[in-house]
Parts: sequence; structure tokens; C-alpha cells
Amino acid sequence: MNTPVIGLTMGDPAGIGPEITVAALADPAVRAMVRPLLVADARVVERSINAAGLNIGVNRVSGPEEIGSDPAVVDVLDLDNVGEVEFGRVSGEYGAAAVESIETTCALAREGRIDGLVTAPINKEAIRAGGSGFPGHTEMLAHLFGVPANQVVTMFVLDKLRIFFLTRHHPLADAIAGLNTEQVRAGLVRVHELLGELGFERRHIALAALNPHAGENGLIGREELDILGPAADAARADGVDVAGPVPADAVFHQARQGRYDGVLSLYHDQGHIAAKTVDFFGTVSCTLGLPVIRASVDHGTAFDIAGRGIADAGGQVAAIRVAAELAGQVLAVRGRVPVTHP
Repeated sequence: MNTPVIGLTMGDPAGIGPEITVAALADPAVRAMVRPLLVADARVVERSINAAGLNIGVNRVSGPEEIGSDPAVVDVLDLDNVGEVEFGRVSGEYGAAAVESIETTCALAREGRIDGLVTAPINKEAIRAGGSGFPGHTEMLAHLFGVPANQVVTMFVLDKLRIFFLTRHHPLADAIAGLNTEQVRAGLVRVHELLGELGFERRHIALAALNPHAGENGLIGREELDILGPAADAARADGVDVAGPVPADAVFHQARQGRYDGVLSLYHDQGHIAAKTVDFFGTVSCTLGLPVIRASVDHGTAFDIAGRGIADAGGQVAAIRVAAELAGQVLAVRGRVPVTHP
């Protein structure tokens, strides 16, 4: 009963989210890590099981309190919110159904009935057509949990590599133009705080440089001298153990070897490319700063192969594993144990 209860969202029903989720939940190793509750339309789940040729059943439940222990059964909180699904099609109906799955799972977390969540891929065009005003998961989750957006941070996990992002979905020119010393200092302090919430004592953080060779002391750009270096110094004055700025062509490899507990990436692709080149499906995206851990695969809906039962579920397996591990670490730091149900 010390296994964490993890809520899993459906994702876009026309994409691969449902099928990679059921394939992951059919893995005995995954079922040993968590007590899963899939929040979805049960008919979509059944179709995904059939498409993948899996020998598992569906048990409709009204909440996490009814989760069973049979590894051959997927417990589904049935939203009954999707008609017939045309795989690979962008639809407002499907987008609204995906959002309802997220909202319902977050409500369970707010009520203390689950320990963490794993989200399946959504389509941004579809959720917009379905009435959502959020650009993606992160902003939506911050709103649903009532957390200021600037307190929510994305972290990539791949083996010992943990990458935090100073900025997310901004044009590269805007991300660079917006760099300032206070923004970077605050980012380093926030990473220090979040690693503490995950139970890390050392919390040795590397700041990724912007320019080649970290600017070569001003020969290849001045951002390291004018912005990044002063920000690192200011963070050290705040008690943060910071290295850098460290050249970006080396820092992610060094962190994966265990030299650093976390790396602060300055912009979206700087960290994404580093992790995904090593292991595209094994890279797990986590959202920190919420009341519970949220983990997700870092790939999209793959509409081109949806419904064919051929999607690689390795990323979803990794996301569930990371969610279970981090949820356990957070609960331990907070002096709590996973929720238990009769």
C-alpha cells in the first residue's frame, strides 16, 4: 500500500496517447511501480487495447478508492465524453475531451486522492478548437492548481540528467533578447528550491552558456560577461551552488555523468535537443512547482500512426516510472506517505 496512486490522462483520443498508455499499463514492471487510474472515455480505452492486441480488461470505477490489484485489468474513471473517433483528425470535440480528462485528474489531485499525474499528448489546435485558451499543458496545470505561472518550472529527466528551462515556448530571438540578470538569478534560485523539494541535499547546479565556448571572455558575444556571470554571482550570494556559465556543448554531457544535479537551460531547444538526441522516447518532461508531480512523454500525438497499435510505449513507461519515483521523493520530503484506499 506504499505504492503511489498515479492518475493518467487520456490525451487527444485521435492520437497515440490512449494506446501508449494501455500498452504501458500492460507491462508488469509498470504495475509494480504504481497504482494507476486512467481518466478517459472507457470506449476509447477498449478500442486502444484491441488495436494493440493486448490481453487486458477494462474496469469502470468511480474514483481512485476503487482501484484494484489485478495487473490484467485497467481501472478507468469513465468520462464517457467521446463518440466514434476518427484517428489522426484535429477536432474540437476531441480537444474538449482531452481537456476534461486533465481537469478531472487535477481535481482528484487537489482533493488529495492521487499522488501524482502522468499526462498523455494533446493537440494544441484541437484544444483551442474545443474552447481552451491555454497554449499547452503547463499553463493549464498552473491555472487548475492555482499556482502562479512563474512558479511552475519544466524539468527534463533522462538518467542522471535533469534539465530545467528558463523559458519555454518563445521565438528564439525573443528568448535571447529577453535575457537579463535578475531573470537568470531568479531561475537559478528556483531550481535550487525545486531540487530541495525533490530531496537533493547537494544541489550543484550548472548554468548553460549562450554563446559558443561561453563567449570566450567577450570575443564571441558579451552575454556571459554582462548577464550570465553576474546572475550566477548573485545566485551564489543567495546560497545557491552554481557552476558556470558552462559551454552548452559540454554541460549536458557532464550533467548526465553526474557532475551536476541540474542544468538551467536558457531556451527551449538548447535543452530539448541535448536530451532528445540521446534518447528521444526515454526523455521525460516533468512539471514542478505544483502540489503534485506531473510527468509526461515529450513527444506529440503522432496522428500519422494513431490507431494502428504500433506506437512505441517506451516513453510512457519512462514517464510513469519517473512520476512514481519523484512522487515518492516529494512525499518523503513532506513527511507523508502515498494515499491509501481500502
